[in-house]
Amino acid sequence: MKHSFYDVKSKAKVSAEVTDFVTYGEAGRKRYAFKGQTKDGRPLTAFVSKATWDKAKK
Repeated sequence: MKHSFYDVKSKAKVSAEVTDFVTYGEAGRKRYAFKGQTKDGRPLTAFVSKATWDKAKK
């Protein structure tokens, strides 16, 4: 699945393949994110809503 990430180093939006679905925080304060990688191997993270995260997990 492809998703749009913001690449801080190049200061531009990039489209990359989602490699992982992660959550941060504790119960009641969870944040949902997609992980990806640039073509040169740098990590990317995009925080998304729970609805988008749940939809993508299926």
